[in-house]
Amino acid sequence: MRFALLASAAMGLVFAAGAASAQEAPADEVDAVIITGSQVALPGAYEGGQVARGGRVGLFGALDTMDTPFSVTAYTEELARNQLADGVGDILQNDPVVRVAKGFGNFQELYVIRGFPVYSDDMTYNGVYGILPRQFVAAEFLERVEVFHGATAFLNGAAPGGSGVGGAFNLVPKRAPDEALTRLTAGIETGGALYGAFDGARRFGPDGDVGVRFNLAARDGETSVEDQERNLLVGALGVDYRGMRFRFSADVGLQDNRIDAPRPSVTPNSTIPRAPSADGNFAQPWTYTDERQLFGVARAEFDATDDLSLWFAVGGRNGRERNVLANPNANPDGSLTAYRFDNAREDNILSADAGLRWEIETGPVGHRLVASVSSVNLESANAYAFSSFLTPFASDLYDPVDVPAPAATFFTGGVLKNPKVTERVENRSFAVADMLSFLDDTVLLTLGARWQEIDTTTYDYNTGASFGGYKGDTITPAVAVVYKPSDKVSFYANYAEALIPGQIAPATSGGVPVTNAGEVLDPFKGQQVEAGVKYDSGRFGGTASVFSITLPSAYVQNNRFDTNGEQRNQGIELTVFGEPVDGVRILGGATWIDAELTKTQGGTLNGKRPIGVPEWQFNANLEYDLPFLDGLTVDGRVVYTGEQPANAANTVNLDSWTRLDLGARYRVTIADKPVTFRARIENLTDENYWASSGGYPGANYLVLGGPRTVSLTASVDF
Repeated sequence: MRFALLASAAMGLVFAAGAASAQEAPADEVDAVIITGSQVALPGAYEGGQVARGGRVGLFGALDTMDTPFSVTAYTEELARNQLADGVGDILQNDPVVRVAKGFGNFQELYVIRGFPVYSDDMTYNGVYGILPRQFVAAEFLERVEVFHGATAFLNGAAPGGSGVGGAFNLVPKRAPDEALTRLTAGIETGGALYGAFDGARRFGPDGDVGVRFNLAARDGETSVEDQERNLLVGALGVDYRGMRFRFSADVGLQDNRIDAPRPSVTPNSTIPRAPSADGNFAQPWTYTDERQLFGVARAEFDATDDLSLWFAVGGRNGRERNVLANPNANPDGSLTAYRFDNAREDNILSADAGLRWEIETGPVGHRLVASVSSVNLESANAYAFSSFLTPFASDLYDPVDVPAPAATFFTGGVLKNPKVTERVENRSFAVADMLSFLDDTVLLTLGARWQEIDTTTYDYNTGASFGGYKGDTITPAVAVVYKPSDKVSFYANYAEALIPGQIAPATSGGVPVTNAGEVLDPFKGQQVEAGVKYDSGRFGGTASVFSITLPSAYVQNNRFDTNGEQRNQGIELTVFGEPVDGVRILGGATWIDAELTKTQGGTLNGKRPIGVPEWQFNANLEYDLPFLDGLTVDGRVVYTGEQPANAANTVNLDSWTRLDLGARYRVTIADKPVTFRARIENLTDENYWASSGGYPGANYLVLGGPRTVSLTASVDF
């Protein structure tokens, strides 16, 4: 892995040597191809450079924030770089509507938005589903992180992993900027882990139409969590072409990520144990998580006429994961019990979408007609092995005990070295929409619908025999309106739906036969109503919105398994961003969520809050360019998360927590080269806290917040 750090530097010298041959394009030529509704071109950055002026809105492509009848925030690569972001989760710490958690029993990042989880493999990469690394996505891949608040089944189609009720995330690959770029970065963080990165880009041709960008990064060493070792290698290559009629981009990425002795989540047996030291590690030394992901996506767009455009995109991923885990159960006094769990997973995914956009006028009414087809095909091979459930080993949350690795032979499925295919998923959809414009584009009305089919088959881990599966289809409509009384104010409202696969009725419930055993329920539709107002002064802006989302669920009633349950999340969101005065940048907001289980089995949990959904969330980030020293910028961020239910009955709760982060950067010229020094302290006060409860429906496992972590980097541009 340390070789990769040297490789970063070597690649930097190669790009530096070729700098003289690069052609640069003037900025005004770039702006000419930023087309509203484009599936390839990106909106520009907003004042302050931390967010963009718009983002991808599903099949409608790129839209300006003020024209979008939904709440969307797009975080920039500049923000991620200045905050020394490690991955997507670090970038999303800036969003007041999103909270970062972990997967059930593993180290997959997941993101809770409007109180509902979005799994990391349910994000899109340049608008294509299913092709991103499952466990973690490194920040070095990304030009933008686009956050869509609300239901997206019509705009994007159903997420292949069955999440995405409260929102969606689209990650945009890095693009070659107008000016030649050759940047080397080196760094270190608490614990001694080293960091090295190379970022190089060129544009070629007389007008700079062709761009190439290459990124290589590595992290190696002990993290700020004691005895937790991490080895990460990231490589990405992106090319793009931006002609007047034809636009194209293609990206390929490799991510190799291994963590030894990763600190696990903890499931409480009753009450919540006191949070241990934030830098302590109660993992067993023989546990690890290891993934290697190769993925790529290509997208093309062609303007057949001035009014008609067509697009096509295709992406794929080949992924391999191996894990040896031991996630403990905890008693109130901190004593732990656990068993070993090994698993292997191999994924092959192919996704595609295509469509057309036609702009016409019928008298005083303008139309942006869009039609789109998409598909996601996933094949997943899995195997697992457990040590004895009957004789778990013991440890302690506050005084961990290392034990010899028990044999994982008690309960097995498949062969870890050669897992069989256990799941195939095929999602297909067709969507049509019309965005109508009235009164000189001051009123925009969107009407649309998407037909979707979800087809899932599962197979025996040992024999490969089919267990059967699920196949269902449905139509998800959407209607939305935007009213712009001035250039600075935009009112919007929408009705949209989320979609997750239905469930298969079990054979028995509580030992009693279920009368419709084996029946496949229709897909569950989450229904959303939302309204809000957006403001854009040109220097700073924000969005205030109210929303209500209802999501059905299934349970057995009168010996029949059916869609009887319901959860309702409603709330208020406020986001702000921009540079209201020169040298002062703001980013943040607040969220209030009233989450309630409205229909439960026997009514026993009616009125209770879902596990892991806080009532209040607050983020505030402030940057200030110090006037007395040119090139010096300081920033501070406060993240607050309110009390969270940690069991279904709401009798146990996680305490609220507040985290303070500080950063600074200093830009200077050394030997005629621009150099930037950056320093950041996460969790300045070294708070010990449980950051989240659950994330997987019905589970209440606890994730410990990160310790005080100091990161230092130096970057030089050649």
